[in-house]
Amino acid sequence: MRNAWHELSGLLLPVACAGCGRPRTELCAACGAALHGAPARRVRPSPRPPGLPAVYAAAPYENAVRAVLLAHKERGALGLAGALGRALAGCVRAGTGWPGGAGPLLLVPVPSSRSSTAARGHDPVRRIAATAARDLRRLGLSAQVFPLLRQRRAVADQSGLGARQRRANLAGALELTAAGERLVRHGLLQHGRVILVDDLLTTGSTLAEAARAVGEVRGTVREPSAHGGCRAAVVAASPSAFEINRN
Repeated sequence: MRNAWHELSGLLLPVACAGCGRPRTELCAACGAALHGAPARRVRPSPRPPGLPAVYAAAPYENAVRAVLLAHKERGALGLAGALGRALAGCVRAGTGWPGGAGPLLLVPVPSSRSSTAARGHDPVRRIAATAARDLRRLGLSAQVFPLLRQRRAVADQSGLGARQRRANLAGALELTAAGERLVRHGLLQHGRVILVDDLLTTGSTLAEAARAVGEVRGTVREPSAHGGCRAAVVAASPSAFEINRN
């Protein structure tokens, strides 16, 4: 019901750009360019948490990009999933060496807690991943979203925590769902390229924990070659990166 209200209100109420407030557009050309006007690039948090795969982001988490992401995530501006998904699709292409390589692209969103999803009325990371997968399929790539991960225990609020505190907070917090375990038994994860998806990179601790949970059941986790030739690769993608050092 809440999602339906968000979508209906977007049709009835005056619209302003989520990035700068410009009237009569949900996302103006300038703010859209800030999000996906440049090629996705590799980002490396410092210090780098153990087990973090190669991460690609579309834009720094600042100014218009930050405003757009928060509008989608916290204020239910669901129409922005299209622009964020487009940015994420660019990250996936950069991280997998598109169009080279074989095997399906398996987009695995980092899970939010049930309470966070209920409070927001939607799962923002999963929604962005689904939009990115549609964009990738339009390009002829085999891309699907697989929500394989879940939280096995509660974690503390990450805001205000440094890198070491975040690693400790998230250690062992994620596990595969029952559906994920079935996919492992059928060998799908061994033949596709797993793309871990989050909406924001800060210290990298969340993506490192997600990689650990997937890697535990896949055996060896390797980073892709420069041309995406490693079929068993795990890479990570995020529309935005908060690029500061957090010790």
